[in-house]
Amino acid sequence: MRAAVLTEVNKPLEILDLEQEGPKAGEARVKVKATGICMSDWHIMNGDWPLPLPIVPGHEAAGEVVELGPGVTNLRVGQHVIFSFRPHCGHCPYCSQGRTVLCSGHNDTPRWRMHDGTSRLKLNGEPVNVMARIGTFSEYVVCPAEQLVPVREDLPWTHAAIIGCSVATGVGAVVRHAQVPAGSSVLVIGCGGVGLNVVQGAKLAGARMIIAADLLDNKLQYAKHFGATHTINAREEDVVKCVRDLTGGFGVEYAFDAIGGSQTAAQAVDAVAPGGHAVLVGIPASTATAAIGLMNMVYMEKKITGTYYGSVRPNIDFGILADMSMEGRLNLDDLISRTYRFEEINEGFRLLTSGSVARGVIVFD
Repeated sequence: MRAAVLTEVNKPLEILDLEQEGPKAGEARVKVKATGICMSDWHIMNGDWPLPLPIVPGHEAAGEVVELGPGVTNLRVGQHVIFSFRPHCGHCPYCSQGRTVLCSGHNDTPRWRMHDGTSRLKLNGEPVNVMARIGTFSEYVVCPAEQLVPVREDLPWTHAAIIGCSVATGVGAVVRHAQVPAGSSVLVIGCGGVGLNVVQGAKLAGARMIIAADLLDNKLQYAKHFGATHTINAREEDVVKCVRDLTGGFGVEYAFDAIGGSQTAAQAVDAVAPGGHAVLVGIPASTATAAIGLMNMVYMEKKITGTYYGSVRPNIDFGILADMSMEGRLNLDDLISRTYRFEEINEGFRLLTSGSVARGVIVFD
């Protein structure tokens, strides 16, 4: 069974033959059909998020169930599923509140191992870790069944894959977390895969003004295509000044930082109007901090919040997003600007980090 393995930080992934155990109690085995190439994987590969090596990255994927472990009753062999990179124990305080992305039911085991603390993958007899207990840069994945969400079978595999991260995170940040009302003004900083879905989410919510900011003109063109009403090249212009100019000096009601950087987080806070809401969506490096003017926050009653995974409920929201895609209300066709064979995975990361693609997806035979 082949998987793309990170054996050393800042080195290309290696496609290696690994030994894979079958599913244990509460687990399932899935044949991966498509998996997205995401900046979260890159953060592991370049050392921004230190995780024990060797490890199989990958977390945005869809596939077909091929084997069930003992006690699994919510899935069937042959079923199409989207991977969730967050567990869902169903009984912790957060799951009980419907905030499943904050599930604390499995905090006693490392998130790169199964719930029993072991790995299902081995290389030369030694365990190999997996990202988010799934590690989808692999032909087959054995993972907890609770991290698999059944999905309609007419949904294209590539669409199903990206719903599992970039679509859920971006759209969810707007409609689930911030709950942006119709007629609002919105700023989106960063127009990669997640940021473009924030744009789509703002359009779905009925925002009257959607301002997109990025360093690259091609990303701004993507943003216009997906619904941005105004664009700002942040390499050439001051984002906050431009936002104020466009809003009569007030700022926007909602600003979303889809990058996860110190400067972009501060820009999001500075760009919102009095009483506005800045939302941190992109996940930063583990050591990142931001300088925020506290007096400005108090006197102007600004609010800053973080959202993880768009605050979605995967078991519910993945199906909703799939329906919206099939009904044409979400444009996922144009979001996928390139597909790759598994052997092209490192080329996919080269294009991702160059900013030349919106979203790239690996398609398995």
